[in-house]
Amino acid sequence: MQYIGFAPKEGALKGSRLQVKSIISHISRVQITPDTQNHTVVQYARAVVLLLLGGSMCPDSSGNLVAKLEDIVEVRNYSWGSAVLTFLYRELCNASTKSRAAIGGALQLVQIWAWSRIILLCPGLGAPRVHMGQHSIDNNCVLPTTPYGAMWNCEYTFTRTVRTTVRVIRDILDEMHYDQFIWQQYNMESDVIMAYAGNFNPQLWRLICLLIFYAIVEMHYPERILRQFGMMQNIPDQPDTRDMSLHKITRSNRTGTDWVLQHIHYITRWQRRYDMVIQRQPISNIRDTYRGY
Repeated sequence: MQYIGFAPKEGALKGSRLQVKSIISHISRVQITPDTQNHTVVQYARAVVLLLLGGSMCPDSSGNLVAKLEDIVEVRNYSWGSAVLTFLYRELCNASTKSRAAIGGALQLVQIWAWSRIILLCPGLGAPRVHMGQHSIDNNCVLPTTPYGAMWNCEYTFTRTVRTTVRVIRDILDEMHYDQFIWQQYNMESDVIMAYAGNFNPQLWRLICLLIFYAIVEMHYPERILRQFGMMQNIPDQPDTRDMSLHKITRSNRTGTDWVLQHIHYITRWQRRYDMVIQRQPISNIRDTYRGY
């Protein structure tokens, strides 16, 4: 109650997890005005963050429950981008097993990735419903730049692309030609991408590092997809399988676990991530016979 401003009804809590629908119900009833007391605004903000985490960024496969944040004050200090990717990578891995019938994670990222790169699947796009760029608010404050994915919040047309069954889409992917896939979607010469360049370090894309989200630890392997960075792809090394036991670790029935202490070895490696930036010869400098490959 003291953190999010309401007491969940009986059945809305399951261990340390809270139903998404109970958060939505609470948020819809709260009215924030200039006269609203600060502690109420903070509680409302906590509830919205919980909803974003459990309903969009790191949803589990049930799509209904969200893990409560232990310390909401520390939220802004977390690397949420890497956390979301960590959760998504683990869900994609788990979904590939024969016994798994559902998948969680920020699947909108997978859809945007596919539409951005696979020409045969990309719909026609209308004008974005949101302003792409920075927003000025009261007292000349500027909100962060609109996320890149927001450009896909628009009307779609499928006159030039497929919108059909999974079986047909699989056939299309199997028969796809090399010129029907866009490797360098995030080309730094693009005006759209350059608009975001001041908000991040481009080396982030090429870090060979561990991604961590509570119990989950996943590896980021940019050296296996160098072509999307405009670099020549060599034969990559075998994946590091020494830590495969990490896939067996979950948060289930471990609410008291200190994951910082549990994963201190991997967190130390994460803190040295900028020491492992992959760099290779640009594709533009290689001979034409290789460029087709």
